[in-house]
This record gives sequence, structure tokens and C-alpha cells, in this order.
Amino acid sequence: MKKFFSNALVREIIIFIVLAVPLIFVSRAAMQTYEVFQTSMEPNFHPGERVMVLKSAYWFGGPERGDVIVLQAPDNSGEEWIKRVIGLPGDTVRVDHGVVYVNGVKLDEPYVMLSFSYSMNELTVPPDNYFFLGDNRDVSNDSHRGWFVTRESVIGKAWLVTWPPSDWEHVPYYRLNNQVALESGN
Repeated sequence: MKKFFSNALVREIIIFIVLAVPLIFVSRAAMQTYEVFQTSMEPNFHPGERVMVLKSAYWFGGPERGDVIVLQAPDNSGEEWIKRVIGLPGDTVRVDHGVVYVNGVKLDEPYVMLSFSYSMNELTVPPDNYFFLGDNRDVSNDSHRGWFVTRESVIGKAWLVTWPPSDWEHVPYYRLNNQVALESGN
């Protein structure tokens, strides 16, 4: 009986390793956690919150308007930021006294709860780049300062707030693509 137990145990350990190791590598390639450090996405995301990021969300396509993404900071600091995608490659984006227009269409942005008043001349998003804004616009270091984010700098889509437990929730998605398409007739 001792021999059967040790052979069965060894076999179970080998099966576990054969199954677990690839799952660990796939999950690490497909997801990561991100800790919010800035106030640029308040009141929707707060410093200290942890967000599960789906890196796999963009394996077969790019971000959409309205997606909350985690990205490599465009200043080459090595930092990661969390922001909202507003403009896609080829879009024109303009801000007029706190109102955002994409391709001439005024966006309805229910996630922006703190008023802001800056303006920005119309910019065209270059190919393979994205225009992003924080939800707390007056304190956000983002594309309204003339920066864009390349596709390669996008880490993934924010999916789930996991910490603290009292804030546990799915990250809401706002269909900005539909707004722009319906209003512009595309």
C-alpha cells in the first residue's frame, strides 16, 4: 500500500504541476493588478484602490472610446497611469470650456462629476495613437496637454476594482463609440 500511495501522490503532483504552471503563465500574460496612485480619476477611482487589468482585452483589437485603460506614462518615467480613452486614431478632439467634442459631437460624460473649465484647440489623433483624459480633469496630466498614447503603451483595460473590499465592483463601461457614431451619422 505504501508503494501505491507514493506513486499516486507523485502522479498527482506531476499532474498538478503540468496543469498549474501553464495556467499561471497564461494568467500573468492576460491580467495584472494596478494600484491607483493619482487623483486624476476621482471620484471614480481613488488612491490606494487596486484594479484588475485585462491585458488580453486588446490582443485582437484596440481600445474603444470610453474604456478605462492602464497605460505606460508618455513621459518615459516608467510609471503606469489609469485614464479614459476619448479619441481613437484619426478622431478630432476639442474641449470648449469643459465640454468635450469628438468628431464635432458633444460627449455626454456622466463619469465626470467634478466640473472643469479649460479649453483645448482641436487636435487630430495620429495613426496608432489614442487621446486620453482623466475623469478629474482639472488635476489630470493627460492628452489635453498635447500628448497621445501609442497602441504599444496601452497595458490593458481596467476591469474590476478589487481593493479595498468595500469598493469591490466591476468598472462601468460608457458607450462613447455609440454617441459619436449616432450623432455623426457613421
